Amino acid sequence: MKENFPITKRSPGELPPPVDESRVRAMRHVTRERLTSRGLTCVADDATLIVSELITNAILHSGGMQIQLTLDLRDGVLCIRVHDGVTGPRPTAQTPDDDDEHGRGLVLVQEIARSRRGAWGVSDNGATTWCELSLVAC
Repeated sequence: MKENFPITKRSPGELPPPVDESRVRAMRHVTRERLTSRGLTCVADDATLIVSELITNAILHSGGMQIQLTLDLRDGVLCIRVHDGVTGPRPTAQTPDDDDEHGRGLVLVQEIARSRRGAWGVSDNGATTWCELSLVAC
């Protein structure tokens, strides 16, 4: 499955408009529907959270104008990719302080991937963030 959608070009620090926030909800819904329709309800909650976090990061930090979400099933593994088309520094999972209101998204992705015997990462050019979840436990 591939879903492409535009996002609003913003200045650094400017909050995304409601239309971009609604795209996160829409992609969560599409992810859950696609997985449950294929009998993969066992991974739907985790995949939906990962999609939400990766798309939110792309909207907030890429500076791009287009995002592509890809979900693939290969050899017992669910592959999730969010491509924003903007090359740059690779995001890393950093443990936020207890008082921080943001910054937990990639830590969540990392922990979900680990608990599902998977992995996550960023393409060498920084334009795609991906996560793989094993379906062995499903």
